[in-house]
Amino acid sequence: MISIDPAAQSERENYKLLIGGIIPRPIAFVTTRSKTGVVNAAPYSYFSIVSANPPMVSISVQRKNGLPKDTARNARDTGELVVHISDESYIEAINQTAASLPPDESEVEFAGLTAVPSDKVAVPGIAEAKIRMECILDRSIPLGGTADSPACDLLIARVVYFHIQEELYDDGHIDAQALRPVSRLAGSNYSKLGEMFSLERPD
Repeated sequence: MISIDPAAQSERENYKLLIGGIIPRPIAFVTTRSKTGVVNAAPYSYFSIVSANPPMVSISVQRKNGLPKDTARNARDTGELVVHISDESYIEAINQTAASLPPDESEVEFAGLTAVPSDKVAVPGIAEAKIRMECILDRSIPLGGTADSPACDLLIARVVYFHIQEELYDDGHIDAQALRPVSRLAGSNYSKLGEMFSLERPD
């Protein structure tokens, strides 16, 4: 067993251990809208469930040179976002949205995706997604780095509306095989669902 003190390593070295060891990671594909009405879209693999009562999710948006990215800034400015689950059917388009575009250019249009109106929030969703969740920002928490220059913005979002493709929905459950989710590994690598197995929880 190799033992490593993260304080003795660079940020990049710790990053490699985290993304290589914490796998597979689900990918949140997030749309937001700027104050000027530009729809931003970007994928994030620092993503998880927070609570079911009320339904809440978390997305950690890493800062660039100490500055919040469009997603974090827009969510904070407008208080709204839409979180989509990434799947095989549109993963290449999702990857295109990771391009570094200026704030006044929409990644949705750049990637050839289809924006659709939401029911509860002003931010549009993406028609290609099989699952999308309209969300209200509950809080944005700057974390890491230093007090003057945080490393990321942790977005905690409350789901106010679910949209689920009919073929996935079975009596309140999601059919994972039909969803065909894609998860993130390290480097340029991704993973499909793969083999499934069941274990009964102990009493």
